Amino acid sequence: MSVLEIEALNVWRGEAHVLHGVDLSVEPNGVTALLGRNGVGKTTTLLAVMGLLPATGSIRVDGEEVIGTPSHLIAQRGIGYVPEDREVFSALTVAENLRLAERPGVEHRYDLVYELFPDLASRPNQPAGTLSGGQQQMLAIARALLNPNRLLLIDEPTKGLAPIVVESVVEALVKATADTAVLLVEQNLWVAAELASRAVVIDEGKTVYAGDMDTLAGDPQLAGRYLGVEVR
Repeated sequence: MSVLEIEALNVWRGEAHVLHGVDLSVEPNGVTALLGRNGVGKTTTLLAVMGLLPATGSIRVDGEEVIGTPSHLIAQRGIGYVPEDREVFSALTVAENLRLAERPGVEHRYDLVYELFPDLASRPNQPAGTLSGGQQQMLAIARALLNPNRLLLIDEPTKGLAPIVVESVVEALVKATADTAVLLVEQNLWVAAELASRAVVIDEGKTVYAGDMDTLAGDPQLAGRYLGVEVR
């Protein structure tokens, strides 16, 4: 059974009908990349899974329907969410940001977080707003990894980062996602291909490709048609 199954998902944002029947699934292990041009509904899909946007259709986690379930109860099912643009609490310290992410009733994985992101271990009392962009992204990912998860939703983890920082974040994600199902939104095709074994592409609010990541990344015509990128 897939850990996440989405069928005929429709989502409106205000008067805009963003998703028009998206279908996708995420297997219990490994990374599935959710790809597409800007504005096609990738972030909207993640927000709908977390219950942060009203939706119709079906979103099932471990076979149980979650549409209409409050967001905090969805999180308690073991779903971690790393939002786009980091969204750390800038006035709070690194340690306070992590404490706020602690989910009750589970063993918190500070050892894992500090092993993956030693910069955070050395800055517990530093306000998050004074961290570099890369360090803030590490903190955003660390908040989700602090708790054990059945599924991680990660939105644009390398957005706006310098290449050397991208490499560090990718290396950490490879280790962190080894035994967790992940749905990854990523504009950088190289990063997506490095992390993901499966890919789902949405265009104009609909699923237009679902299959092997290597097939998509290795086909210049396919990648160009759906992603608007050139593959050499």
